[in-house]
Amino acid sequence: MDDIVKAALAKWPNVPHCHGWLALDARGQWYMRDERTQAAGPFPRVKGSRIGHDKLLGFIHRNYGRDDAGAWFFQNGPQRVYVQLEAAPYVWRVRRHDGGFEVSAHTGPQTQPLSAWLDEQGRLFLDTPLGFGIVHTLDMDEAADAVERGLWQPQPLPFAQMPQRFGYRLDPAR
Repeated sequence: MDDIVKAALAKWPNVPHCHGWLALDARGQWYMRDERTQAAGPFPRVKGSRIGHDKLLGFIHRNYGRDDAGAWFFQNGPQRVYVQLEAAPYVWRVRRHDGGFEVSAHTGPQTQPLSAWLDEQGRLFLDTPLGFGIVHTLDMDEAADAVERGLWQPQPLPFAQMPQRFGYRLDPAR
């Protein structure tokens, strides 16, 4: 967490939390969801405005975390902005590297898969020391190669069971 965020939390400890205004899709894109967007329908059917500003994305990524109830949030100064998730708290990028594979989060840090899971739609998820996430659709060729080499051995698991099993909430307001 950024030092400026820690200072704001200390100065204003009782700022109300925010729900419904920020969302993360299954491709690692962040969306702002104003009142009009929220009224138009649920995420991800109605996404909102995609955030594309690099410095804002970096700030969100550095201050992205999880509460004790499994809800993910962005700590925006003294205000906790809870995140609606389309699939999982992380979106993994997979790259070939030195005969193996590198896995990194949409937020930047690298990690190593502990286990692999396939939902009923054929989407690949990885559990890692960093957390649980979905493999980005653009990286499925690399992921398939890791599976074919026997590095990852995906097990079937219905998507509806993933949040409870891996301790996260798709919609923190619920």
